[in-house]
Amino acid sequence: MSKFMEWWKTDKRYILLLKTVLMALLPVFCCLLTCGMQGKSVSDVYLPMSEWNDELFYFKQVEGIVNYGYPQGYFGFNESHALKLSFAAWSPVLVFPWIIWGLLFGWNVMSPIICNVVLLTLAMVLFVILVRPTWKQLGILTLLFCLYTPFSRYMLSGMPEIICISMLIIFYSLAINYGRSERTYKLVVLFVMAGVLTLMRPYMLLFLLLPAYYLIRRKRWWGVLGSALVFGVVLGSYGLIKHYLGAEYFTPLFFTDWITTFFEKGFFSGIYYFFAKIYWMGCDFLEHTAEGFRSGLASGAFFAGYLVMMAILLWQSLSDWTSYRKKKKKGEASLSEKFVPQLHLAVCFVGMLLALLLMYKLTEGSKHLLTFIAVGVFMVSLMKTAFYKKAVLLGVTFVYFYSYMAVNHPYDFQVPYAEDVRQEQIAAATEVLAEKMKLSEGSAPNYDNAVIWTLYDNVPDKNDAPVQTSMKWQLLYAIPQGFGISCCEGEYVRENLKTLQSRYLATIVDGEVDVLCRENGYRELYRDHEVVFYER
Repeated sequence: MSKFMEWWKTDKRYILLLKTVLMALLPVFCCLLTCGMQGKSVSDVYLPMSEWNDELFYFKQVEGIVNYGYPQGYFGFNESHALKLSFAAWSPVLVFPWIIWGLLFGWNVMSPIICNVVLLTLAMVLFVILVRPTWKQLGILTLLFCLYTPFSRYMLSGMPEIICISMLIIFYSLAINYGRSERTYKLVVLFVMAGVLTLMRPYMLLFLLLPAYYLIRRKRWWGVLGSALVFGVVLGSYGLIKHYLGAEYFTPLFFTDWITTFFEKGFFSGIYYFFAKIYWMGCDFLEHTAEGFRSGLASGAFFAGYLVMMAILLWQSLSDWTSYRKKKKKGEASLSEKFVPQLHLAVCFVGMLLALLLMYKLTEGSKHLLTFIAVGVFMVSLMKTAFYKKAVLLGVTFVYFYSYMAVNHPYDFQVPYAEDVRQEQIAAATEVLAEKMKLSEGSAPNYDNAVIWTLYDNVPDKNDAPVQTSMKWQLLYAIPQGFGISCCEGEYVRENLKTLQSRYLATIVDGEVDVLCRENGYRELYRDHEVVFYER
């Protein structure tokens, strides 16, 4: 026994291996636990049962890339399309791990889920190898990881949040490792990762500040010049991707009125508008947060978790800095290698909050905060703690908002499981549409290979009164590989029915568009009790 204990304490390699294996199993364990608690298994997860329609676009775009190099029909909104190729409003860089996965292993409705689990598992492994956490830190991490249910929810989805989370976990793990041993190759990798993250989502430009700080600290003015060059290349690349590969969305993806006011109305008016917008949007933000406490409103729950995490990061950073200054006076100054990444993450939290208030719609932008919270979980697990106050505070926050109150909002928290009726619908539509929808042999991409998704339409109720109804868009998973999807508002389809460019159209059974299609000689391809497909 004594020899075993001695080995346990001294053989670092085997201890590191054991920690790595345990952390690698954590994402799988959480997915199994999440499904098992509802009497399901991971194999029961079925994307066409989800209510998150972004997943459809991501899935079908990756499917087109994997099978044809790029989708053969246009993805867009109200028949908008990119200047080049056929992607929707979001950068295709966002899903590049899925593309690689699909090219290697094929692409089906389980592919993004399996890839998500593998990516987060890889991130956990690299976290242990690069950071070398203690057993106590891993215990805290395990607890918070299990309590933060968005980890499991987004692994079991077709959303790319786990891609961003996994990359950021590796990014901060490498940053902590860099603090122990400042090697140039690590700094280069940090720049590359932050640059790719920015190409995925522009607000992640915040993460470029960390390698820029390291470079400036090492090279001074040369570092400033080098960092400015990297920023310029990354921003220029994002601008080109957005300009050439992004389709125009219904509304602006982010607002720039707080910038344009300076040029349109002068400097002082711009300053006034800047702070006024922060104030009014901040009031809305707090109202959402309060509603999150009362009813579990998802956006408010995300805001509340974000504020708690931000407060912990800021407080710990201030505490560490104060302690450092006191020790410096005594000649005992030393900062932990975790301090700079921790402080940087706190600054990113503040920066993202300002970006949310100034540039995004609160309800749509709230889910982006989940990535920051997820990475914060890892940083909190590494903090020095007395009586585990920070972990307990965070754990209670997670349990209240993301488990206890989450039952009130299944749309945002419920994992989609297969149901016989939906599977039979998809199977029947897939079989028929595979025979009747053929990709055009002309130059691609083109509108002949595009399907209009009528987002909503007016459907008569029992009294023949028109009621605006959303289409059961999940049946669009049944369209053949390579086809693009143009998400169109009902008004757009009705007003432009005779001049629509897309060859195919899907709409609600017995809605106004359905009636107009029959009257105007559209050829019916498939119909069930919810959705009908037409060829123009």
